[in-house]
Amino acid sequence: MLNSSVLVLNRSYLPIHVTSARRAFAMIFQDLACVVNEHYETFDFEGWRRIRATGGCDVIGTPSGAIRVPRVIVLCVFDRVPKRHVRYSRANIFTRDKFTCQYCGERPGRSELNLDHVIPRSLGGRTSWENVVCSCVGCNRRKGGRTPEQARLPLKRQPARPRWTPLMNLSVTGARYEEWRPFLHVIGDRSNSAQIAS
Repeated sequence: MLNSSVLVLNRSYLPIHVTSARRAFAMIFQDLACVVNEHYETFDFEGWRRIRATGGCDVIGTPSGAIRVPRVIVLCVFDRVPKRHVRYSRANIFTRDKFTCQYCGERPGRSELNLDHVIPRSLGGRTSWENVVCSCVGCNRRKGGRTPEQARLPLKRQPARPRWTPLMNLSVTGARYEEWRPFLHVIGDRSNSAQIAS
């Protein structure tokens, strides 16, 4: 439970990082962060410890009783701003495309995914956000060195440079919690994307 994920917000309530529950508890105890609950109320360590752990929430046992595992914390002292530039990388392409083949729409295992140049390099296509998509191995083989039109494999969505910073911890672990939704939604509204990372 102490290794589960906690969303970290800056003082403007913008997501900037994902950390472990163990680290989150340490930050709360040292007054570096406060817990944010589902009603946007903030709690220091003592305040959070006094809240009764109800059924359905994750808890850890302590000598003084069970304490809820926080899912969202807000920094008290350091006002980091989410990065605006998104680095081009294989992992970020997978995250942008939600680990979904952009030709058939399937979501195979990660080992069955690769990258495909929409306009093949042999035809002058560049390695860029706008020309590379996530593709399953089968569709990649079918397409070969052709354009989507030539291979009769239309794209589900045109590739573009994302305007968010993907939280890689989210895509790798798949760990998402209902408590995160309002804060991820804020970024989504600002950047027309549903997902962000560190």
